Parts: sequence; C-alpha cells; structure tokens
Amino acid sequence: MKLSKLISSVDIKNIVGDLDLDITNIHSDSRKIKEGGLFVAINGFAKNGTEFIPSAIENGAKAIIVEPDVDIYSLKISQEIPIISVENTRKALAQTACEFYENPSQKLKLIGVTGTKGKTTTTFMIKSILEAHGFKVGLIGSIAVYINGEKIEDTDRTTPESIEIQKHLSKMVEQKTDIAIIEVSSQATKMERVTGCDFDVGVFTNLSEDHISPKEHPNMEDYFNCKLQLLKMAKYGVINNDDETVKTIQNLLPEKPIKTFGIENSSDIQADKNSVVITDSYIDFTINYHNQKERIEAAIPGKFSVYNALGAITAASYFDVTADEIKTALKDLKVLGRSELVPNPLGITIMIDYAHTPSSLESILTAVKSYAKGNVICAWGVGGDRDSAKRPIMGEISGRLADFTVLMSDQVRTEDPLKILKEIEVGIIPTGKPYKIIVDRTEGIRYAISIAKPGDMIVIPGLGHDLYLEKNGVKYPYDERKVIHQLITEMITSGEKKPI
Repeated sequence: MKLSKLISSVDIKNIVGDLDLDITNIHSDSRKIKEGGLFVAINGFAKNGTEFIPSAIENGAKAIIVEPDVDIYSLKISQEIPIISVENTRKALAQTACEFYENPSQKLKLIGVTGTKGKTTTTFMIKSILEAHGFKVGLIGSIAVYINGEKIEDTDRTTPESIEIQKHLSKMVEQKTDIAIIEVSSQATKMERVTGCDFDVGVFTNLSEDHISPKEHPNMEDYFNCKLQLLKMAKYGVINNDDETVKTIQNLLPEKPIKTFGIENSSDIQADKNSVVITDSYIDFTINYHNQKERIEAAIPGKFSVYNALGAITAASYFDVTADEIKTALKDLKVLGRSELVPNPLGITIMIDYAHTPSSLESILTAVKSYAKGNVICAWGVGGDRDSAKRPIMGEISGRLADFTVLMSDQVRTEDPLKILKEIEVGIIPTGKPYKIIVDRTEGIRYAISIAKPGDMIVIPGLGHDLYLEKNGVKYPYDERKVIHQLITEMITSGEKKPI
C-alpha cells in the first residue's frame, strides 16, 4: 500500500521525503519490522523510540514516523527514507494499522468489554452465548486470541497493540467471523490501541481502584474517563446499574442508547436477588427475559459471577439470542484462572483466581466464606512495579476474611519480593489473624496445602491465567495447576498427606 494512502487520516506536522513508495508492513517494535516496513517511533516509559530507528532501518524500514518534538532534520538518515512528524505517534500507529488492514472492524460486529473486574469472564460468556446462537465469533483478550472456535495464539496483555488488533480483526474477516469481542483495558484507550475500532456494543462491568501509579493513571478520574472512552466509541452501551460510578454513565452520555444490568437496582436485565444461589461450584438465579422468568445457571461460583453473567446476557441480547441458548452456553462454561477449581484427591477445595485488587480479593474471599465447610486459607502476593498503596489494604482484607494467610511472591518484576510482602503484612497485623511469609511461591503453595484439612478451602489469587512468573524482565514458565498436582503427588508419595 502506498505510504501516502497509509497516512491519509493522520494528523501530520511535517514531512521530509517522498511519500510515493510501497509499504508492506507496519510496527512500533523495530525487531518486528521487515523489508518495506513503516516504523512508528513511539516513546515508552523507559526508552525513546528514536533510539531504535537505526535497528528498524537495518531490518528493512523504508519510512519513519516520529514524535512531534523530534527535529527530523537532525536525524542522520538517508534522504531516500521519508520521515513524518505527527501530532500523536500512538494514534498514528492505530490509524495507519486500520488503513493497512482496510478497516476490518467495519466489516463485522464488534463488542468491547471494559471495567476493573470481570472483563475476561464476561467476554468468554458473551462468546459462548453468541456461539450457541450459531454465530462465528472471534475474541481478543488477556488469555488468548480465538477465531471461530480455534485458539490462534496465547496473549500476555489485556489488550494488544493496535497493529496486532487490526491484524487479528482482518484475519477474522477473512474467515467470515460474524462478531468479534475485545477486552478493552484503560491503558488500551489511553495508549490509543483501540483507536479506529468501530464498536457496536461497549460493556462497562464495574469500577474500583486499580492501576493508580506513575506509569498508569494519576487518579481515579483519569482511570474512569479512559474506560468511559469505550462507551463513547460504541453505538450501544451496556452498564452495571448497581455500580455507583458506572451507573452515572447514563447521565454523562444522555444520547447514547444504553441497556442496564443489576441485582439491587431496577435494570433492563435484572436478577431477582431472592433467587440467587451461590455454591462452591456454580451460581444460579432468575431473570425476566422477553417477558418470561428464566432460571440461569453458570459453572463459575461467586456473586461477582452473577454480575458477569448479567453483563454478558445483556450484551448478547442485542443479537436476538434466546433464553435456551443463554442457558446452554453458561451452564458448563469454565474460564482459565477465573474461580477455577483444581481437582485433587485430598478433600480440599483449591481455587485459582486472577483477583489482584482490593475489591476483587474481598469479593472472592467473601464469596468462598459463604460456602466453605472448613477454614479458608488465602495464599497470595501482589505484582511488583504496580500500585503499592493497595498492598496494606489487601493485607487487611485477607487478614479479616481468611482464617489463615500465606504471603508469597507474585509477578515481582523489578522489585524486591520480600519488600512487597512486608508492605502487605502491615495490613494483616492489626487483624490479629495468623499468617506466614514464604517468599518462594511454590513453597508458599506447599505450606498452604500442608496445613489444610479435608473440608478446608485454599484460595490462590493473583496469577489466574498467567503461565509464567516475571522477575527482572524475564518470564519463567509457571503453571500453578501443574505445581499443585506435583506438590500433592509428592506429599502423598512421602506419606505427608493421605488421599480420601
């Protein structure tokens, strides 16, 4: 595609060079540039994009887009390579990606899901309901990319970079996908990753404090407004009417057609609060759907799962799904790392979850306390290089709600793992509840299993679907399911534990 066409919708500040050349690929990662490429030099938190221009050219870049403050005349680059200065390089990357892949989001229906909690589960529920109706469905999210029932690739970010999103959407169009679903993080809108996406439906699950740090959002207002951007982009909205902040969106966007869901407050799709049943393996509840009372069951426990199901049902209702299709889709659905039960022969309930915020930790511990037969043991930690203010808050929650807490490493990234755990400990101590610090995650899980008795419940929040541990920029393979299985096998073999 001609460079002049690629940048036709970009806000350009200055151009040096000829735009009449063919571009065969685009990226902001110089390592992924190939012959005939357009390199977009985006400045990150740690590196300046212009530092990688020589590498991009070496790999085959034939044109460069730079930040507006870059003196393009000072760059020592061959005159044969055009340099384009733009108002916003992240936005330019998204706009050129849309142009390069011929705006695929306009050729299918697109659903975006945002919110602090529940994005992944809600997207999988929507996917399952729409597939039950007979639609071909694609999904781009924090676990993987799926196209028409096939997993294309695993992912390690809630929302990919814009060029990756457009590439996946283009492939969905090629494979005649009817509806695509994208998890949309607050960073995705802030960093222009979903710019150019033509959303038909935007879902806002809930809002609680998260991602407040120098590298993310300065305050809750910025965090909310970034998430709100999805609803502004979408033709139709779906919001949680029980969330005090989210329900204000109806007033903020009075012209937007919006459907609501909830339990406590009157909503378009509402669960009868007296009908809600929560066990250690499923939820069920009654809704009024097409003027009929319908009993819905889902295989993911917890009150938060009721809200996720309601949000998914409301989003899917835009596509004329039936009550029977909803029931079939949700009854046996399981989502990796979301209230995921790990089968074992010890008579202990072991649950893996992605809870990593104060509100999500409180939600899951409150839920399991309501149905646990024995003690609740919470084995967890928090990620490094993220909002440190939440650490003592989460410590207090675990101390207050769990019978025993094991503090262990999570994704420590570049921080000292013991320092992280000590900051959590500050919140546990005043509760007076017993706890133990074991820095190594595997040893922490081993200890939790060793003290658990039949009927007890071990909750392991944090990693969820992550199949790695990150330390100092390196991701080491780590599957908690395999770790738990191996530990229990060793304990049974040694005689430390007996199966029941």
